[in-house]
Amino acid sequence: MKPNKNSSRGRQSSGKRDSKKNTKRTSDSKPFKRSSEKESNSNFQKKPSYKGDSRKKYNTNFRDKPNANFKKPSQTSDNDETRLNKFIANAGICSRREADVYIKAGNVKVNGKLVTEMGYKVKPTDEVKFDDSLISLEQKRYVLLNKPKNYITTMDDERGRKTVMDLIENASKERIYPVGRLDRNTTGLLLFTNDGELAKKLTHPKHNIQKLYHASLDKKLSIGDMHKIAEGFILDDKRVIVDEISYIMNQPKSEIGVKIHSGRNRIVRRIFEHFNYNVVKLDRVVFAGLTKKDLPRGMYRNLTEMEVNSLKML
Repeated sequence: MKPNKNSSRGRQSSGKRDSKKNTKRTSDSKPFKRSSEKESNSNFQKKPSYKGDSRKKYNTNFRDKPNANFKKPSQTSDNDETRLNKFIANAGICSRREADVYIKAGNVKVNGKLVTEMGYKVKPTDEVKFDDSLISLEQKRYVLLNKPKNYITTMDDERGRKTVMDLIENASKERIYPVGRLDRNTTGLLLFTNDGELAKKLTHPKHNIQKLYHASLDKKLSIGDMHKIAEGFILDDKRVIVDEISYIMNQPKSEIGVKIHSGRNRIVRRIFEHFNYNVVKLDRVVFAGLTKKDLPRGMYRNLTEMEVNSLKML
């Protein structure tokens, strides 16, 4: 594996926690980073090189700090009017283009009247029927939760255990769903939405959505084992690819930062278990560019329009 050569030596930490990439490092260690697929094969090295004390560490001060002034986000109101084709698409019936075809063909009624006009707009109070079946407008919602420990990622649990839905029950009047999973003992970022298209994009392997984890191990991770993890290995007959791994800045060498895009179940824990380490704590601190900044444990917030647009461009 080829270490990241782009980072400068002797870089000082800015003191900001949960920075955009959470990858600031000290001058005494260097992360092992996989070569980009765009790089030429001539630059590929099977093993990361070591140059004395030039290895650098993540600056990942991931402690959650209480914020007495933090408030749960207020609900935003729906737009007064919505184009009829968008209304139908948001209800999950079909795409906007297909909705135009159905509208023109006479499949849609608004307040009991047949509508075939392109660009027709409806209000939230209007009654819209598609093939004589009532449909309703559903606003897209995007909610980010800083998940605490002992909550399971499921819509409900027959055994009565606490679920992440208990934490976001007042976040949206629309029914939203978790994107991906975090196991019961894993903390950190979990996204909820009713945007099925975006959820599929963020969980499909081909999009290589990156996640950054802070793992606390039961003992120090050796340089040799870190080298093996960075280089890649076979786990359950499948190759494990870690994008980057490093010691956490100013922490014991049992505190590890792992950047990965794999969506395999419990993959981070299984990586360390493969090399005979137990993960005592695991926290997801970055998901698809979203961070925990100003989001205390157990709290949630709505994504900004800019954040939503950034996710859709991934």
